[in-house]
Amino acid sequence: MPVPRSRAADILGRRVREARIALGMSQEDIANLAGMHVTNFGRIERGEANSELHTIVRIATALNVDPAVLMAGLYGTEMLPDRSRSYSVADFVAAQRAQPE
Repeated sequence: MPVPRSRAADILGRRVREARIALGMSQEDIANLAGMHVTNFGRIERGEANSELHTIVRIATALNVDPAVLMAGLYGTEMLPDRSRSYSVADFVAAQRAQPE
């Protein structure tokens, strides 16, 4: 059984699924409204897909929800797939300050 690509993808997928179910709509209904294939929509709901911004906006529009609601709180490297190196602006600033002038 496939696993979610990341914690962020899993949470986004759960939110999409909850919104769809609350509307009493099928995956096929929302996929059609969003202009996408139902298989791809299902992958998003299961957290298996890495959705691009336009897809998220299309899905949010079909669900009649602000995309920000679907994306709220998805912040931080713990939400992303493991990488060999994560580097943030804070890391960059700290490294710059640590260098002798």
